[in-house]
Amino acid sequence: MNRNTAAALLCALLPALMCSCTESGRISADTPFTADFFAMDTFMSVKAYGKGANDALARTEERIKQLEDELSVTREDSDISRINRGGEVKVQQETAGIIRQALGYCEMTGGALDITLYPVLREWGFTTGEYRIPEQSEIDELLGKVGYSQVDAAGDTVSIPEGVMIDLGAVAKGYASDCAADIMRGNGVTSALINLGGNVQTVGTKPDGKPWKVAVRDPYAPDRDMCVVEVSDKAVITSGSYERFFTGEDGNDYWHILDPEDGYPADNGIVSATIIGSSGMMCDAFSTAMFAAGTERAVSFWKDTDTDIDMILVTDEHKILYTEGISGSFTNISDMKAEVISRD
Repeated sequence: MNRNTAAALLCALLPALMCSCTESGRISADTPFTADFFAMDTFMSVKAYGKGANDALARTEERIKQLEDELSVTREDSDISRINRGGEVKVQQETAGIIRQALGYCEMTGGALDITLYPVLREWGFTTGEYRIPEQSEIDELLGKVGYSQVDAAGDTVSIPEGVMIDLGAVAKGYASDCAADIMRGNGVTSALINLGGNVQTVGTKPDGKPWKVAVRDPYAPDRDMCVVEVSDKAVITSGSYERFFTGEDGNDYWHILDPEDGYPADNGIVSATIIGSSGMMCDAFSTAMFAAGTERAVSFWKDTDTDIDMILVTDEHKILYTEGISGSFTNISDMKAEVISRD
């Protein structure tokens, strides 16, 4: 059975599962409803509680699949693919707005995030599955077309120079989780856990009023958890070298987060970057950017930038660095040493 078939069966069974929760009486605030589906190239799971949750889950799945149609870089009829074919392209207002916001994150991070890296990423095979180590000359040629400042998004029109291509993979799932959280709140749901392939976003607290406990994977042993952070109404999003990689003929591992400066997998001292904040899209963008930026730049960014985020960084020296804003809600369950980052 393939993944799409499995997802379809889950969706078909969902109404029956939901009905079983309410057969014995009225829906209480702690009655759970769950939807599992496949979208944006990953399995997603959303759990919501109480009255309005059933409808919110259905709307969430529909909304995320709509966003996939709109933002996918590999679907020929998506807004992004039409932009990448060149010229001045009229797109949905939402798409243009997401691009403008993503460009703002590129600027804020000093180019550590660059949505025009797609041609280089594709050359490595990370979007096609045909993995290879490109020749230096190929990377150099493609880097000549990289630069987020070349993207112009005004109103509902987006234009890029010939040869430039964009990819919103570093922000799309984060934006989708924001949309899912908005749908929950709009349907009166005050307790929900949204997991979009590892991108976690919470709505309110658990039904008992306690904060959600979100585990972060150990990048050195991805089958086990490294730490737990307690959050309410926050997103917890991680980018790591262990998530998507291949082993080259030279025996080295090559991961999908590239350094915009040289076009190679980012290797600047960080093996995992987790961002915690109120905006899923911002956390998604910054987790990628901080991974690419490296330890020193990431810490400086957090200290110098006026953003409502916290970070958990794992270095290539097997050390955990976490910011002081989560010092009271962070629990280290690994063998690694953990150290607090302070703004002082």
